[in-house]
Amino acid sequence: MEYLLLPFLSFFVGIIVGLTGIGGASLITPMLIFVFQVPPSIAVSSDVVAATLMKIVGSVKHWEQKTLDTEVVKWLAFGSVPGSLFGVGILHFIKRTGEYNLDNILLRLLGVMILLVTVLALVQLLLLTFFPKFNLPELPKLDLETNFGRFVTITLGAILGCLVGLTSVSSGSMFALVLIGFFRLDARKLVGTDISHAAILLLFTALGHLSLGTVDWSLVIPIWLGSVPGVLVGAKICQVAPQRPLRFIIYTILMMVSWKLVHQV
Repeated sequence: MEYLLLPFLSFFVGIIVGLTGIGGASLITPMLIFVFQVPPSIAVSSDVVAATLMKIVGSVKHWEQKTLDTEVVKWLAFGSVPGSLFGVGILHFIKRTGEYNLDNILLRLLGVMILLVTVLALVQLLLLTFFPKFNLPELPKLDLETNFGRFVTITLGAILGCLVGLTSVSSGSMFALVLIGFFRLDARKLVGTDISHAAILLLFTALGHLSLGTVDWSLVIPIWLGSVPGVLVGAKICQVAPQRPLRFIIYTILMMVSWKLVHQV
């Protein structure tokens, strides 16, 4: 029954991702933990590997269309890849020492990360909805032609990459905020750059999680079977569906999920 239920639910998660742009890790990892009773360490690692395929497929498409900024992808990856491997290294250390319960730590980290991403996105959504003329102060635009711009980009990539390595959450959403705030990318290049960078980041993160020995392929393959076609369906529906009400509902659900994760221990 679970082998049928997992791709079925993953299909609906894929639709939500394609429809709203909300990251799949924020939904699939909690689903594995709460619905299928998967230990958090296995849920996180399996989700990282499952998400990698979707990002790679998307990045190839954007590469062909030339709808990405290769320089931004390159300099962010210089920071995020080692950052994510450092995050995975922390998990290795916790697992090897045995002094702390890895699953309990990951539950809290997941909860905090999902809550952070959701609150930021919800605040942005509410401002756009109720105060459309309200202008937030702009962050300084980073110039990748300068050493300072490259240093800040690598640093931002390293910090967020570490969080992705630890929790699998926000390989796209948090980096999208960076791309909007510091690089002022137009809508077409924003999506392509975000997906392409996430593909590189998750590829190395997935390799790190494979070395942990906590990837369950009996979870990864059903997630692939459901989520990939779901994303395609969601992207098609996206053309006619009202975005803001949908996002508000999903963000509310995610806030409840994050609260339950934090208080699960």
